[in-house]
Amino acid sequence: MTEHERLVYVGTYTEPIRFGTGQVLEGKGRGIHILRLDMATGALTPCGLAEGVRNPSFLAFHPSRRFLYAVNELKEYEGEPSGAVSAFAIHPETGALTFLNSRPTHGTDPCHVTVDPAGRVVLVANFASGSVCALPILADGSLGEPSAFIQHRGSSVDPVRQAGPHAHAVTLDESGRFLFVPDLGLDRVMIYRLDAERGALVPNDPPWVSVPAGAGPRQIAFHPNGPYAYLINELNSTVIAFRYDASRGALEHIQTVPTLPYGYLGKSTTAEVQITPDGHYVYGSNRGHDSIAMYAVDPATGMLNGLGQVSSQGRIPRHFVIDPTGRFALVANQDTDNLVVFRVDAATGALLLTGHQAEVPTPVCVKVL
Repeated sequence: MTEHERLVYVGTYTEPIRFGTGQVLEGKGRGIHILRLDMATGALTPCGLAEGVRNPSFLAFHPSRRFLYAVNELKEYEGEPSGAVSAFAIHPETGALTFLNSRPTHGTDPCHVTVDPAGRVVLVANFASGSVCALPILADGSLGEPSAFIQHRGSSVDPVRQAGPHAHAVTLDESGRFLFVPDLGLDRVMIYRLDAERGALVPNDPPWVSVPAGAGPRQIAFHPNGPYAYLINELNSTVIAFRYDASRGALEHIQTVPTLPYGYLGKSTTAEVQITPDGHYVYGSNRGHDSIAMYAVDPATGMLNGLGQVSSQGRIPRHFVIDPTGRFALVANQDTDNLVVFRVDAATGALLLTGHQAEVPTPVCVKVL
């Protein structure tokens, strides 16, 4: 690795998976794919692969950058109705992954994972069964037995997608004190207080914030230097801007904006939401319209001004990431097996094609170290 390169890790589906819509996707991935990103040009070069990992769909780094955690998005693990989460050590020079261990998440189809800022606990959202699991991180980076488990209950208005709870993400605020769990099935963002030292989760006061019936909250991102958060809703293709009270862990609705162009009547659902490191721009992905929606953030109010959409250059942009420098956006198109690199125009927020992409089978999540 040179100082002008960054390592990119891509989680994939390696076997068939049945989604909440009833669709079955044939996973073609071979595990966790590793590439090098040229920070001058945006060129991607494959450089490694961690094989033998089942459906490592979503990834998270330890704050030390020495370990990586991947959910195993499964409906059965070791004979029980559960998925799992796996721990890996990252080689400091090559970026290669060494498997440490796996633990069950006690819920099915875990779809999202994060690590607290102190590096003490891994948190997982179980999508299909609608629950949250916390697992302590041991000294060698491996995972201990779960220290907390919370089962969501309830439903909302969509009889197919919202017949029960579907926890879709685990996102901590900057302090690491409050955990936010958008539950697509409940039309609520559940809020918990995290005691990282004990790996304990307890409902916050307020315990949740509701969104409009049928919205289907999916992912939330916190502004890096302002009291704001942005929630993308899968089912009604919107982004909600919130004012965030970091002392109470409370969200207050200030705006809702569409992710799709006016008059678009095709079928589409959203996936990921990201904010540039400087906090100037917010982006969200549309699956069906197959685009990235772009917004400028008003620094005085936190409200969003729409900048239009740009083609994701593939089908079903399941996930994307803004690299830590804010220069590039890497978009993972799940159904066309391609990872596309855009340059972020710092002056306008536009995503500009670099001409660089890489073939990655069934990419689900992309992370830049």
